[in-house]
Amino acid sequence: MDADNKTLAQDFVLLGFPGPQALQLSLFSLFLVMYVLTVGGNVAILVLVGTAPQLHTPMYFFLSNLSFLEIWYTTAVVPKALAVLLGRSQDIGFPSCLLQMYLVFSLGCTEYFLLAVMAYDRYLAVCYPLHYGAIMSSLLSLRLALGCWACGFLAIVAPTALVSSLSFCGPHAINHFFCDIAPWIALACSSTQAVEIVAFVIACVVILSSCLITLVSYVYIISTILRIPSASGQSKAFSTCSSHLTVVLLWYGSTIFLHVRTSIKDALDLSKAIHILNTVVTPVLNPFIYTLRNKEVRESLLRKWKGGKLPTV
Repeated sequence: MDADNKTLAQDFVLLGFPGPQALQLSLFSLFLVMYVLTVGGNVAILVLVGTAPQLHTPMYFFLSNLSFLEIWYTTAVVPKALAVLLGRSQDIGFPSCLLQMYLVFSLGCTEYFLLAVMAYDRYLAVCYPLHYGAIMSSLLSLRLALGCWACGFLAIVAPTALVSSLSFCGPHAINHFFCDIAPWIALACSSTQAVEIVAFVIACVVILSSCLITLVSYVYIISTILRIPSASGQSKAFSTCSSHLTVVLLWYGSTIFLHVRTSIKDALDLSKAIHILNTVVTPVLNPFIYTLRNKEVRESLLRKWKGGKLPTV
């Protein structure tokens, strides 16, 4: 039986979104447009931050990390999903499925940590403006960013190892458009209790720890802003945080339900719908949020445009 399981576990089929061809083509067009906008928008931010001296600050260094992450986060999911929607490449090997799952969740954890670090950066900028430059040095910024990436990718090692040891002896059709852990382990014929517990604990630790840092940072930020005597001063201080706060609300709103559940086998169809928002829609919104709501980015874009040096993608 073990040998058979090992053989059978080599190939799976991603069901995607079963339905008429018109639905498949509509979703394909949506995914493709969103993917092009996501990659193009985030590459533009990377080029803009890299070429605009006024944006060489810790805040935009973290934003560059976020943009780089979003490119790979959506790339880990969307190209395969496009092939699935066309019905040409629904099969996926066990190692490829395991790698995709690892990348998606590692990058997701990294985004939680990055958003928390960005909240801490805004806390220092608003609450300790005179000491901000000395505290948030280039070295500290680099260490915090590397810590986010390292913690994000280490956090998913244990669940990935546990999934790799499962036996799959039933249907090999994954009810999703990528190798999400919930619908995948639902196909296992061996006990998934350890995977579910570990995944739940890690999701709680990652989400709650990053949420706590972000929440505490914004409590101090808001209390500091409210003590500013002038309305114009309050508006100026809050404008430095509004883009980040909008991204935080979008990200947390689309991911908390997906991961903090007592059983990750529940509500698979609803999870699939929410994953569209999480992996396709949210990444494309971030560049526009930081462009439209951030004065410094808008001014840098205008300078590039007027100078004929607008970044091309």
